[in-house]
Amino acid sequence: MMKSYRVVVPLAAGFAFLISQAIQEPVHAADNGTTAQAPADAKGADAYAQHCAMCHGANRQGNPPTFPSLIDIGKQLNEQEISTIVHGGRGRMPAFPQIPNEEVASIAHFLVGSPAPAPAATAPAVHQPEAQSANAVHSSDLIEAGKGLFQQNCSFCHGRDTMGGESGPDLTRSKLVQADVKGDKISEVVLNGRAPKMPAFNLSQPELLSLAAYIHDQAAKAASKKGGRRGVDVADLQTGNVEAGKAYFNGPGTCSTCHSPTGDLAGIATRYQGLQLEERMLYPRDVKSHVTVTLPSGQKMEGTLAYLDEFTVGLRDSEGVYRSWQTKKVKYVVDAPVEAHVALFSKYTDDDIHNLMAYIQTLQ
Repeated sequence: MMKSYRVVVPLAAGFAFLISQAIQEPVHAADNGTTAQAPADAKGADAYAQHCAMCHGANRQGNPPTFPSLIDIGKQLNEQEISTIVHGGRGRMPAFPQIPNEEVASIAHFLVGSPAPAPAATAPAVHQPEAQSANAVHSSDLIEAGKGLFQQNCSFCHGRDTMGGESGPDLTRSKLVQADVKGDKISEVVLNGRAPKMPAFNLSQPELLSLAAYIHDQAAKAASKKGGRRGVDVADLQTGNVEAGKAYFNGPGTCSTCHSPTGDLAGIATRYQGLQLEERMLYPRDVKSHVTVTLPSGQKMEGTLAYLDEFTVGLRDSEGVYRSWQTKKVKYVVDAPVEAHVALFSKYTDDDIHNLMAYIQTLQ
């Protein structure tokens, strides 16, 4: 494992990446037994304006795909989960331990308790003959309603135009979308989520129908374009020499010092294919770094690096508890495995990459 003091820390300010890392939980009703949402207090609105509006907008509308909308975030997270994410971070979102607990709690209450600033577009009921497929032409109103839902809930990962984004695949080339009929397969994924990254969404049947209509409309538009192929086919990345790639893996590439074909890489070519597999090979995402912090007393604390800047170092210990210290008061050493991949960039030849890719594709 490669030791390094240098760690790239995302510079997102606010709740960036909140929705893409969300885990669905039921939203608790008010204590009076009604299902109506309690109006957010002024303190929560002020705290949101101070800490979050710069990225997510004064009306929580976001700026997809860079900063997701936080409207209706209560359908995905409860107040405690939002508070935990803000203070401790999650995925690529850094932690913000400097915000007082009381302010974080008021922000969470504001986000969960506030209604949408404007009535959400409702997908109109559409009666289709049984034989009509969801791939057929849909009404413009249905597609427009689906577009609004997609921009709010999906564009952060799948891009504004459904053609892929930060971490989600291109839906216009999706086999699942091609096989979908009247939203049956799309709805299942949206409602239940899909490991490891896609959360579940609590949408109504009319909303699911309009969302599927928009996705199919975008897929039809992409298929109608002549030339200018988008994306890379798997066959395009199968030009290397497998044996040469294996030799590089075990030799000059030093890949085998951290990875094992029968261990952590077993079946990786089944989980990822084509360009997605090559991207993970060259620069893997979401790789956890380990940090050891030595306190002034000499006691050592170890865990997964959760936050690091010039002022603060934070970790999550083996029990998942977040701990942080001022960098000037402790010593710390970061073990960042991804740095080994970065170090290879200046050493790779074209043949090295093609051959290594050919070998990795055999690990099924």
